[in-house]
Amino acid sequence: MPVCNFADAGVIVIDKPRGPTSHQVTAWVGEMLETKAGHSGTLDPQVSGLLVVMLGSAVRLAPVLQKHGKEYVCLMRLHGDVPEEELARIAGEFVGRIYQRPPRRSAVKRNLRIRKIRRLEILDRQERLVLFRVRCDAGTYIRSLCHHIGLALGVCGHMQELRRTASGPFTEEDAHTLHELADACAAAEEGDAGPLRQMILPVEAAVADIPRVVIRDTAVDAVCRGAVLAGVGVVERTGFGKGEPVAIFTQKGELVGLGEALVSSSSFEPGDTGFVAAPTAVFMRPGTYERGWKRGRSREGYP
Repeated sequence: MPVCNFADAGVIVIDKPRGPTSHQVTAWVGEMLETKAGHSGTLDPQVSGLLVVMLGSAVRLAPVLQKHGKEYVCLMRLHGDVPEEELARIAGEFVGRIYQRPPRRSAVKRNLRIRKIRRLEILDRQERLVLFRVRCDAGTYIRSLCHHIGLALGVCGHMQELRRTASGPFTEEDAHTLHELADACAAAEEGDAGPLRQMILPVEAAVADIPRVVIRDTAVDAVCRGAVLAGVGVVERTGFGKGEPVAIFTQKGELVGLGEALVSSSSFEPGDTGFVAAPTAVFMRPGTYERGWKRGRSREGYP
């Protein structure tokens, strides 16, 4: 029996310490909460910071959460002296699309890839030590970024320390240490589940930054049962392109599930006929809302 009777899907943001692997930290969280757990983006053992851990059926959010943009604070050591103005100029040249090949120590294939650096800000400098903050696409190798900045400066360089400070909509303010989680679990075992409930976020929080589709109450049960959503079941939507992931919500703000957009948001209006999105992961249980479709009709998410 879990120490806290939370819903069967949730997210907890852990402040991973240096030392253990992301898989080990995730396993510890799962053991403490006695539930299935998975993480949304690996941090090397010597890297600290935000590790988003999905609980229960929320592990199906992985394909979306793994694509979340990331923010890091990095300490880079240059191998030679560089003027302040030259460092700022070269750092600015790395903002935008860059080419990277995974490091040799990486577990993935070393194919050339394109990633986007959205912001790179020099925070402080002490001689050859440079502290900077970088906002980037998922899958960006900061170790490689430091190496390439050093090469561009003509002195070489390497990453000395790294901390992840944001992942998608989550920041350090959302994070909890393993010790804090253990204390909350102990309190829950003694009858006070309040601290633990505050730590575990609803699945809605994890998809706050992806496009959404709000559907009619009468279309909810059909989507819960795997029906393709049609425009007549849509109340409102934000902007998205064909093939992009979308979050499907009820009018009360509850997450029904995730879907893949079959058309762009600009090609239809709420209430139009035609398919809009195909469910890829459903989190709401069938029967939560009254069925709005009738037997004998095609199940297309109609009201």
